[in-house]
Amino acid sequence: MITPRLLRVGLIQQANTAQVADNLTRLEDRIRACAAQGAALIVLQELHNGLYFCQTESVDQFDLAESIPGPSTERFGALARELGVVLVLSLFE
Repeated sequence: MITPRLLRVGLIQQANTAQVADNLTRLEDRIRACAAQGAALIVLQELHNGLYFCQTESVDQFDLAESIPGPSTERFGALARELGVVLVLSLFE
């Protein structure tokens, strides 16, 4: 018999600005708050590092792309390890 287990999930949706460093700091604060409230799985909004730019297709946006592994996977991977949580990210690769 399988015993049901509770999985506490945190969902993060925030209003972003063009200031990526500020967005990342606020995301990290929110991730820490979710973990402190017992979330084991934390899901971030689509393209969470900056402004959502996908309403139009423009090669001007290609500079926003990141490699995987890269800066975001390194930062959020370290944070997930520190907090003992699973993070679901969305990156423009």
